[in-house]
Amino acid sequence: MNNIDILCVGEVLIDFIGHQSGVMIDNTRDYHRYLGGSPTNVAMNSSRLGLNATMVATVGKDGFGTYIFDRLSSVGLNTDHIKCLDNKSTSVIFVSRSEGTPDFIPYREADYCIDEEQISKETLSKTKIFHTTCFALSKKPAQETILKKAEEAFNLGCQLSIDVNYAKKLWNSQEEALQVIKNYCKFNPLIKISEDDMLRLFEKELAHEEIFNFFHNAGVDIVCLTLGSKGVKLSQKGKEIIQLPAIKIDKVIDTTGAGDAFWSGFLFAYIKKKTINECLDIALKLAALKLQNVGRLPDNINILSQLL
Repeated sequence: MNNIDILCVGEVLIDFIGHQSGVMIDNTRDYHRYLGGSPTNVAMNSSRLGLNATMVATVGKDGFGTYIFDRLSSVGLNTDHIKCLDNKSTSVIFVSRSEGTPDFIPYREADYCIDEEQISKETLSKTKIFHTTCFALSKKPAQETILKKAEEAFNLGCQLSIDVNYAKKLWNSQEEALQVIKNYCKFNPLIKISEDDMLRLFEKELAHEEIFNFFHNAGVDIVCLTLGSKGVKLSQKGKEIIQLPAIKIDKVIDTTGAGDAFWSGFLFAYIKKKTINECLDIALKLAALKLQNVGRLPDNINILSQLL
């Protein structure tokens, strides 16, 4: 019986998000601490949506590591596959607060130390969706572990997923990034990308059709391109492109994690066997909720009642 709805493999981080709005890091005076990391956000959101979510990650044996375990456990997330290292500290990222894509500085120690022992075949055989990120794939040994386990998961009939959140400063080279992304695409993952990610990855503005074709040619059926305030486009191999507008919001409070909220909604609906249009609809609703809150989705609302 599949009893893990979603296995999120990758970075768990401490995000220090700037308190001053609309300024870059050089002009940010104060920071507030948040739990961060794209797959962590997806795991947390999924758990709060009532899914059985499990996190595979690595932290340091320090105060931030303790904080992470406490926070993940507070939403009922399975933390059995999170490793704690004595000799490395928990990874930290400083992020500016902005309405566009935020500026960030990463200090990476423990997050990329994910090894094969953390993901058993038994775990994969019980998993419906295996989700990771470009960030997680940017550094070894996590990169090698994730690619190997993704293939194993695929062969066991698991649906793969990836947020291609490429950032140049995390990789040795663009060539390596493209190769690793293509290697992951062989297993036909559900793909989530943004216009910003693609501009950084290809280092030029490509037509949406070219972006979709790049992934389809690499072996992917479903590619979801988020367009910020302009909504979303989804391309299924051999079918008409679906385009939906974003939900109108009076005031954007914080964009950090909006893409993760979107994708959490999409994967939640996908697991619930909704149509692709319904998946997008729920994803857009969750992203709109996130944009109106700093850090994460608020605790005091019944998220499901707002979605379905």
